[in-house]
Amino acid sequence: MLLRDNVYESLRSDILNCRLAPGDDVREQDLATRYAVSRQPVREALLRLEREHLVTVQPRQGYRVNPSSLSDARDLLRFRLALEPACVAEAIEHAADKTLKALDSFRKFAGNREDFISYNRAFHSALAQASGNRRMAGALCDLIGQADRLVRVSLANVRDHDPTQLVKEHGELIEAMQRRDRRRAQGLIKAHIQQTEKRVLPALKRNAVIVEEKTT
Repeated sequence: MLLRDNVYESLRSDILNCRLAPGDDVREQDLATRYAVSRQPVREALLRLEREHLVTVQPRQGYRVNPSSLSDARDLLRFRLALEPACVAEAIEHAADKTLKALDSFRKFAGNREDFISYNRAFHSALAQASGNRRMAGALCDLIGQADRLVRVSLANVRDHDPTQLVKEHGELIEAMQRRDRRRAQGLIKAHIQQTEKRVLPALKRNAVIVEEKTT
């Protein structure tokens, strides 16, 4: 992987994992020091992230990690609602039995909040990859990565987060996919995403770095 790609991936990961929090101001030189590189690959990475709406240029001041707006969060979740059921359907139609059997590793979870975020991302990424459609899987994995930031921000406002229900929902979905029950599996993944929206958006409203965009 080229140096500029390494810097881009590292910076993007730091933003999505909230190591660089929404609203943080960042400067090229500080990031160059952080990643032990020159400013050029940092500048190129920031320009790519600006196109992805993860950072905004601050004239003569550097860059700012974009806060998440409620409307953007809704858009992301609604896009996922359209795309993930399609990936599940493709997996049921085309994936090998051993690919669907491998999902059994996600039937159980043990760990802390950060472990759950990693587990959840890995599960939904596995669904995407099981589709066998590279473009759909790539788009969905990108959405899942961006949703990590929403999950982290929202969980920061939830006490005693218990993942039991979410893991149960994953298990029910795995069961339907392994039976190749397309109708039930698509219904389950849609309900799962809709429940995610109901959990995440109210929590986001309570977080100071989440803004509601003004309408004109």
